[in-house]
Amino acid sequence: MSQGEFRHRLRISKTDIDGNAPLEFALQDIKGIGKAMAKAIVRVAKLDGQRPAGYLTDEDVKKIEDILRDPAKHGIPSWMFNRKRDPYSGEDRHLIESDWILAVQQDIATMKRIRCYRGIRHELGLPCRGQRTRSTFRRGPTVGVSRKKKK
Repeated sequence: MSQGEFRHRLRISKTDIDGNAPLEFALQDIKGIGKAMAKAIVRVAKLDGQRPAGYLTDEDVKKIEDILRDPAKHGIPSWMFNRKRDPYSGEDRHLIESDWILAVQQDIATMKRIRCYRGIRHELGLPCRGQRTRSTFRRGPTVGVSRKKKK
């Protein structure tokens, strides 16, 4: 593919990416990649993050996929990974796509099985992170203040 050819959709790591979006924002469409990781990938790959993703060549796409497979090998620090000290392997990893979704589901199932506070909240469908529940997270018809009947 030549340098000047533009693609409206391109596939990176099993995800269709919008070619019109700047590369930094387009990479964030991949599950498991946020702002900081997208910037780090662009910096390590020595690409322009503001240029539309549709101008990427096949070599650039392969370079990005290689960085996504093993970010530590390319110099991205482990504090940027989304799976630090994995409970099963004990190593720092960065998971994307279906691996990341599966790991989150497995973690929630473990919390439910050991009956920790967060697991119980997940089972009941209630918030786990300390939000107030007096006025939000209600099911069914909302309960308001009832007015006194006039005589």
